[in-house]
Amino acid sequence: MHAATAFNLVLVSLIAIIALEVLARRLRLPPAAALLVGGVAMAFVPGLPQFELDPELVLIVFLPPLLMYGAYFFVWDDFKRNLSGILLLAIGAVAFTTLVVGIAVHLVVPQLPWAACFALGAVVSPPDAVAAKAVLERVALPRRLMVLLEGESLLNDAAGLVLFRFALVAAMSGVFSAPRAVASFAGLAIGGVVVGVVAGFIAVKLLRTLKDDYLVITTSMLTSWVSYIAGEELGVSSVIATVTCGMVVGWHQHEVFTAAQRMRGTAFWQVVVFVLEALVFVLIGLSLRGIAVRLGGVGDAFSLLGPATAAVIAVVILSRFVWVFGVEALKWIAWSVGGRKGANAAAVPDWRAATVVSWAGMRGVVTLAVALSLPETMPGRDLIIFAGFAVILVTVLLQGATIGPLIALLSLTRGHERSSRHLSEPQAWARMETAQLAAIQPLVHDADGHVIHPRLLEQYTYRAELTRRFEGMEEFPTDARHAHYDVVLAAIAAGRTELLRMHRAGEIHDELLHSLEHDLDLQEIIALHARG
Repeated sequence: MHAATAFNLVLVSLIAIIALEVLARRLRLPPAAALLVGGVAMAFVPGLPQFELDPELVLIVFLPPLLMYGAYFFVWDDFKRNLSGILLLAIGAVAFTTLVVGIAVHLVVPQLPWAACFALGAVVSPPDAVAAKAVLERVALPRRLMVLLEGESLLNDAAGLVLFRFALVAAMSGVFSAPRAVASFAGLAIGGVVVGVVAGFIAVKLLRTLKDDYLVITTSMLTSWVSYIAGEELGVSSVIATVTCGMVVGWHQHEVFTAAQRMRGTAFWQVVVFVLEALVFVLIGLSLRGIAVRLGGVGDAFSLLGPATAAVIAVVILSRFVWVFGVEALKWIAWSVGGRKGANAAAVPDWRAATVVSWAGMRGVVTLAVALSLPETMPGRDLIIFAGFAVILVTVLLQGATIGPLIALLSLTRGHERSSRHLSEPQAWARMETAQLAAIQPLVHDADGHVIHPRLLEQYTYRAELTRRFEGMEEFPTDARHAHYDVVLAAIAAGRTELLRMHRAGEIHDELLHSLEHDLDLQEIIALHARG
């Protein structure tokens, strides 16, 4: 495809993304499902050039920033406390699915070599970080479940890619050693962590020296690709390297970035991630025509590969249920034997939570990119590609579209889950306001002890007393808070109206307009956030 044609196709895709996002929100459909269906429809539009997905390019362009963004905002404390559950999903469930799918495919297609069957299992086994984030960010789940699913989506690609690599080598060479595979996986994972930590600390050191907001934001963006490529070049897990780097930078963000850099950087990242996530699903849909042509047409592909593909889809979905509920059964046994009192939330079995986790297994771009990267001489290549696309289509459309209603049906909502060792919001505000009052008290008096900033002293004294009154409550009284900030927002709106009137009347310069408008924007953001 010519470069100009490819650029035009990207522009058409971006226009389609806007239309599909608006349509999905009006129809209350998961945007990921709408984008995927839209991409499939675009693939067969007459006159539209055939799109060939370059697997290596897709992985290196899309995966690093999306992994970095997810890791950057991931809560380290939650990750540590739920690490065992995350690893059971990210490694245990992926390995179990690979094994079960491989066995099922060999039963349906006995002439296919075992290694090729397990390669297919490794391709479809890891739920996708992009697909999971696109769906989960629009549903309300208890915090622990969100941590489990987000943590799994950050790490399971590494497990799936390593399993795929060993299955591919075994299929092409006929040689496989389980002990060697386990040792190699451990080395790749540990190496990825080391590379990620080093890349993260180098990035933090560099970010501290940069003062310009745009240089800081650009550097933070480049860090994702640098850590990913460094992992690739050093022969370790590039996925784990990127995730680790994102966690290191995210941990130090509060002292590295200024408030303006954080505001601008967050807005920039949100737009970039939105575009990348949306493009991923459209490009997956667009690639259908190329896959169909490669396999001799959709009809022929269904007739030849349909039975095996149906078996793969069924096993992929059911194996996750078996694994998750198997873990819950073991948890129930341990809970019963060890005594039911005093157990933390992670140790208490919950069939409703297990059902949601089992159903949240959407596949995405990694599955398709890995399938398309198979060499032409790979046994069962057509089946692996077709089954990979079918699994993506079914899981995104079926599971992605129904997980919200399932959560509502099971009455699983995001409730109050504050740990007893953490302060409540009123307690935190009370401490901050007290510290602010203590900081300004020496500064509002002159050498003779006279107050020189009475309004500041009055303001911070009032705020400190107000927050102390509510310190014993779990949450601020919402009615009082809303009433207060409604007045603040009304004042900001009036100021904005007068500012625009002065500008339209030619009473102020454009530069002053932008300066004052920026101040009003900051005030409005703070007030809207505080109002809740």
